[in-house]
Amino acid sequence: MPYNDLADDPEDSEFTAQERAAAAARSTWVSVGVNIVLTATQITVGIFAKSQGLIADGIHSLSDLVADFVVLFAGHHSKKDADEDHPYGHQRFETAASLVLGLLLLAVGVGMLWSAFRKLETPEAVPQVHIVALWVAGAALVAKELLFRYMLTVAKRVKSSMLVANAWHARSDAASSLVVTVGIIGNLAGYPILDPIAALIVGFMVTKMGWEFSWTAMHDLMDRAVDEQEVAAIRETLSQTPGVSGVHDIRTRKMGDMIVVDAHLEVDANISVEAGHDIAVVARQRVLQRHRVLNLMTHVDPWHRPDLDHAKPTHSSSH
Repeated sequence: MPYNDLADDPEDSEFTAQERAAAAARSTWVSVGVNIVLTATQITVGIFAKSQGLIADGIHSLSDLVADFVVLFAGHHSKKDADEDHPYGHQRFETAASLVLGLLLLAVGVGMLWSAFRKLETPEAVPQVHIVALWVAGAALVAKELLFRYMLTVAKRVKSSMLVANAWHARSDAASSLVVTVGIIGNLAGYPILDPIAALIVGFMVTKMGWEFSWTAMHDLMDRAVDEQEVAAIRETLSQTPGVSGVHDIRTRKMGDMIVVDAHLEVDANISVEAGHDIAVVARQRVLQRHRVLNLMTHVDPWHRPDLDHAKPTHSSSH
């Protein structure tokens, strides 16, 4: 449900926040259960079936399990109310968690690459895997793809970038399981080298995704603005507020999955300061109700009649 479609009733906004937290926790615990089973099965079978690809996939599942607990930890702390040390709340725990997830993926990916390169240096030593590895890899592929689709649906519904990151972490495991399955098939068909090659490809995939998540989270921690479409929607809400003649200098910065906004509102220069303040209060309430805005700081500018508009000084000064 888009934020612009939220009702103006504050109780609806509160319900949505509660639903968001509950859905996030529920989807993450489902992921925990799946990853515990997959990690134990893939690593155990991979060792006995002599499949480096399956072991690498199991380690990737283990990283998913660690990521799930990072998400649960961040989700718990991000719900804390604002305090003296954190006047804007603790929403950036989610952004920090996304950064941790990215760095975790990056480390796991580099480890996979190193292990695969070591195997490729001595291809004659690569053993033939057992057929059971193929069945486990296939089952892991199906489980991870279903988990990804479930988690991404929840993440989009509750608008959580942290959950989106964790969902795509699951998709990276599904993709890696596909590559591992192909590598095991090639190994069984008489090409043993395909198993470590599959592990190498998985390592590249994981490293790339880890870099992307880390880079995005780092920019968000550096007060990156939201996209133009969302800024335009906020501008429209402000412009449609009764008493607002114009809006300019809108600045945004991300605070976890929420937004902090600064905006200049133009109001009739002939009204009282109190009336201008009341208009700004109404504008702020409308934005907080209709968008994922944590706080809106307004600056009221006087607006004159069109023939004395302060926005046209260049024309008058040129004569």
